[in-house]
Amino acid sequence: MSRLIDAHQHVWDPATADYPWLTDELAAIRRRFGPEDLAPSLAAAGVDGTVVVQSRSSLDNTRELLVTAGATPFIAGVVGWVDLTDPAIAETIAELRAGPGGDRLVGIRHQVHDEPDPEWLLRADVRRGLRAVGRAGLAYDLLVRTRELPAAVTVARDLPGVRFVLDHLGQPAIGRGEREPWASLLAGFASLEHVAAKLSGLVTEADWKSWTVAGLQPYVNDALAVFGPARLIFGSDWPVCLLAAPYDVVLATARSLTTGLSEAERSALFGATAETIYRLG
Repeated sequence: MSRLIDAHQHVWDPATADYPWLTDELAAIRRRFGPEDLAPSLAAAGVDGTVVVQSRSSLDNTRELLVTAGATPFIAGVVGWVDLTDPAIAETIAELRAGPGGDRLVGIRHQVHDEPDPEWLLRADVRRGLRAVGRAGLAYDLLVRTRELPAAVTVARDLPGVRFVLDHLGQPAIGRGEREPWASLLAGFASLEHVAAKLSGLVTEADWKSWTVAGLQPYVNDALAVFGPARLIFGSDWPVCLLAAPYDVVLATARSLTTGLSEAERSALFGATAETIYRLG
């Protein structure tokens, strides 16, 4: 059995930096969350390591996460932020790697769904940045919704040398019970072996108070049909998940949603694939 990896969690402190997306609707999680808050849940669940993911578009945030990872044994990797449109992106990545905790940098992410242009990923300067990410040996996390999925599929098809990870299955509209056009667009990734997807963020895409495993199952089945278990990765999306469920319930839900898989397939989904795509030490 491979290590149990939670490939998507966050830390933040709104008292020290601005997080514009932490609106009044998210007041319950608009406070400091640090590694010490997550550690007891990881220990109780037997989680061996995590990947901490950026939560604001700032190099300072990336540097802070790397320092935190360097001081936190359970954080195996950091998905940070850099400006993809910066011509000096390669130098920036090299500087981050040379700094404190730089050996934990495993990926890059940008909040693409916040860009006004749904085809932002197709811009020439963005593609240049994505190629630089690939040349640096890093993965790129795609944070998109249904609106941006066509561009995400196109750029992934055009850049086979970059390892892509689709966060939160592309954020389907579970709360509204909608599967289309999300499911049809998701199918565009089926033949792209360099693209994986995270089984994460589903409980908060659903109704926070009334979600059920049965209600999530069709979306997971769609993802399994597209990616197969070897290209799916578990992530808790803690502490965002706390809006809808505690950590242990999120993990138990992911296990319930994948009960039909073999032991080897579950081992890949809950650890081995994350270790491979993020090249975790």
